[in-house]
Amino acid sequence: MSISNVAYFYGTVEEAYLDKIKIQLEEEKVAYFPLSQMCSIELDNFAHLLVSGTLKEIKEVLALALRYDKSVGIVPMPKQKELMKTFELSSRLDESISQALIRSEEKIDLLFSNDEIVLQEVVVGDAPPLDQFDSTLKGKTYLDRVKMFWRTMKKVKDLKHTQMKITDAKENEIKLSAVGVVGVEYNNATFAAKLISSQLNSNDGKLSIVILSPTSIMQYMGYLFKSLVSHLTPKTLPRSVGYMRSAKISIETKIPLDVLVDSTLQQQTPVELEVKEEALALSVGEKFWEKQNKDKSTKDSIKIDHLPSDEESANYLSNAIPLFSHASQEQYTTLFANLREESRLSSTFMILLILATMIATFGLFINSSSVIIGAMLLAPLMQPIVSLSMGVLRQDSALQLNGAKTIFLGVLAVLFTAAIIALFTPIERLTTEMAGRLSPTILDLFVAIASGIAAAYAKSNEKILGSLAGVAIAVALVPPIAVAGIGLGWADWHMFSTAFLLFITNLVGIVLAAAFTFVVLGFSPLHIARKGIMIWMVIVAVVAIPLYSSFSKMQEDIQIQKTLSNLAFNVGEHDVKLTHIELLHRPKIDEIRCEVISTGILSKEEKSRLREAILQSIHKKAEVIVTFRYKL
Repeated sequence: MSISNVAYFYGTVEEAYLDKIKIQLEEEKVAYFPLSQMCSIELDNFAHLLVSGTLKEIKEVLALALRYDKSVGIVPMPKQKELMKTFELSSRLDESISQALIRSEEKIDLLFSNDEIVLQEVVVGDAPPLDQFDSTLKGKTYLDRVKMFWRTMKKVKDLKHTQMKITDAKENEIKLSAVGVVGVEYNNATFAAKLISSQLNSNDGKLSIVILSPTSIMQYMGYLFKSLVSHLTPKTLPRSVGYMRSAKISIETKIPLDVLVDSTLQQQTPVELEVKEEALALSVGEKFWEKQNKDKSTKDSIKIDHLPSDEESANYLSNAIPLFSHASQEQYTTLFANLREESRLSSTFMILLILATMIATFGLFINSSSVIIGAMLLAPLMQPIVSLSMGVLRQDSALQLNGAKTIFLGVLAVLFTAAIIALFTPIERLTTEMAGRLSPTILDLFVAIASGIAAAYAKSNEKILGSLAGVAIAVALVPPIAVAGIGLGWADWHMFSTAFLLFITNLVGIVLAAAFTFVVLGFSPLHIARKGIMIWMVIVAVVAIPLYSSFSKMQEDIQIQKTLSNLAFNVGEHDVKLTHIELLHRPKIDEIRCEVISTGILSKEEKSRLREAILQSIHKKAEVIVTFRYKL
């Protein structure tokens, strides 16, 4: 309920605005004092305090109310939107005065930074956009938000990681590397508070800090885009953000960092953040209490396991945030040891490869896809290819040489084994499984690239190593070499060259994609990886030329089949319709084979008209071979 005997302290307030306040309070028993007289006022004569002014001036009155255990209400000025948002104060003067006059029955916690009151947020270092209020997006169009996103991204080059030692109320010491920290006590609509809104309570005796620690520009860009452009609050903490909750948190940094209290630079690290529980009876809006976490937990909380904490990462990130994440020395050592071992030629590798070739070749002859899939699973050829990609990435000549040698000898073994089987097998028939590997196109390159990404990702993560079997099936390395070997056994150069082109396509696609994936996963700085990746991009581009030509030819064939499939006309006395169109590309002239359904036997002249109609429809020269069927 409203009370009388109120002291109103005003600081930097326009005289016209103060006159409006006095008009609103003319029925109340209020004494007005400029802030300069605050220390000379006998507060025992007043039951409630009101204040208007800058944040610094408001905090001076709050400190006075805290010292004398007085309730206090804030009448915000029109420009203090963030203050209104934090405590849910009305923007209308009459309503904000009514709110300020109502003494709060419930006290709230007060956050202090090095013994100074924090009303909104305390920022250590740089932490965009965590230290911004979401009001910056209010009324912004999608284009405006995109511009804000790029303006913030331009500042990434200035963000530097600093080693920090954070100590909580229980004297737990945590060392990590971060670019900035935002401390909040209330759900004040900053991006930091929005991330942890479910954890915030204004009278639980706990403060919260949100730690910004991106390990790559790509990682930071993902969170930034979601926050500024899509304007969505992540349901879980982003990978670039950590969180701590305690009654007291001390932050020490290797290099002194600026500390902004309520957007004003006033301190430097080390800084001690501390909460005084239920310290102040502050008049707030009803929505302020509605925003509080209903589960008033007294437990401390720490979620920083995903943040960089080792010395190596801290030193690496202190120079600049890289485009992609940097793998730790432990991750790199483990992966590199495995790849080095798998790059070496061994008897086990050759035995498995030859057995896989035998199974694949017999599967091709009997036209069994299930047998061929079994061969794909058994073949270990993916291992040296992934090793080669890491050698390319790291410019490691030993790893490149071992990987290339193992691949070369393995391919020779597959070709020789398949050619021998083809020579001694008394069947020389092109099965559909063989034919399916004789027309590589640019789409096969895309499959190889996707498989290379999957292979590198699975290899870098022991938890999903079992997925390599699926990659082996998807990319099918041994079957096309086996088909090429069969072509050698049959002395069919076209069969050998087209099937071997498919293998080369798979090889170069996997090496390039796996190398690039290892860069993204942080296993090599970009300046080291650039040379190898550029060389293999050129190789892929060269291989893509015949693949694109085949793809264009395939598109043309599909268009011809579609055109002829709809062709039905009269050639004289009889109506005809074309079905089962098949195109065969021969060295001298292409062949078009199809079935013709006719109402009767065609004369020589009608057959000539049919041939001309077909060739005019496809606009090219070809040999036309038809099979006639007749309607009865």
